[in-house]
Amino acid sequence: MWGDISIAFLLAFITAYVVTPYTIRFAKKIGAMDQPGNKRKIHTVAMPRLGGLAIISGFIVSVSYLIIAMHAEGNLALTGISNITTKAIWFLIGSLILIVFCFLDDYKGIPAYTKLLGQTLAALAIIHGGIQIDKIEITRLHIYIYNAEILKVITLLWIVGITNALNLTDGLDGLLSGVGIISCLALLIVFAMNESPLISILLITALAGALTGFLPYNFTPAKTFMGDTGSNFLGFLLSIISILGIAKTYTALVIISPLIIFALPLVDTAFAIIRRFVKTKSVKGIFKADKEHLHHKLMKKGYTQKQAVLILYSITATLGMFAIILLESGFWKAISFALIVIAIFAIGYKDIFKLRGEKDGAKK
Repeated sequence: MWGDISIAFLLAFITAYVVTPYTIRFAKKIGAMDQPGNKRKIHTVAMPRLGGLAIISGFIVSVSYLIIAMHAEGNLALTGISNITTKAIWFLIGSLILIVFCFLDDYKGIPAYTKLLGQTLAALAIIHGGIQIDKIEITRLHIYIYNAEILKVITLLWIVGITNALNLTDGLDGLLSGVGIISCLALLIVFAMNESPLISILLITALAGALTGFLPYNFTPAKTFMGDTGSNFLGFLLSIISILGIAKTYTALVIISPLIIFALPLVDTAFAIIRRFVKTKSVKGIFKADKEHLHHKLMKKGYTQKQAVLILYSITATLGMFAIILLESGFWKAISFALIVIAIFAIGYKDIFKLRGEKDGAKK
């Protein structure tokens, strides 16, 4: 198993790392550039925004090779996931729908509600293929959901919600790439602890590898952006893989683990929806981008782009560890861990970022 996991990561990493320069040239050739000038944008020069194609390439190459190789060896353990061929076909259909809509957005730009339509159609394809939350059992709260139609709605909201949450997180150089890697690693550990199906472990590892291969080009100062194609595909994949990974048990702690791991983008998105609705007094206003996300607020406080990114990496890693400890050791140990981490940062953050407010270039 560990050999396959290593292959999943390395093959995705190498592919994404090699393909990214080609996506940069391709974006420049067709004019898929993210132009500066908008008040909510941080970058000051035009940036290629098709890096997501490299992430997708790394993921597909890695997973395709492993499925073929493991099938030939007779070692592909798909315990807990039935009708794998049907699921795979509809997964590809859903992914293709999403990629087409988001590529058009990166290339020419499309309205936010049109992109939401694409996300919804992609999620419906996934559900039609049989990938969905099968049941929810939270014994302590006496919550038991078995109705298939209600669970389909919950699955739809989960996929579309996570997809949008990750998309809205992509606001600084390297932010979403790093948050994505940390989330993948946390989910990988949760899956291993939960004895999840091997396919979910391989999928999350391949995604982590593809993001790691892309990160050197995306970390500040970035040479390219992943664009909506990459950010939406990342959220789409994480939402689906998290469903596959908890397919064996739907107990409270297992269900809540992905929610904790994705808490940063989910909370930021929830506040963005409320903030925009209150400000505009209309549903349409929810789709209007602003410069009030958490990463924007950190920069307004005087932190540099790199410092803000590292702070958000730390928060994501802490949330991931909290979920893992909660699943392994229980509530009180997880809470005590989180409180200690918060206390340490509260005491030392001024020294850690004593150069805050200075531009990275000024250090030279």
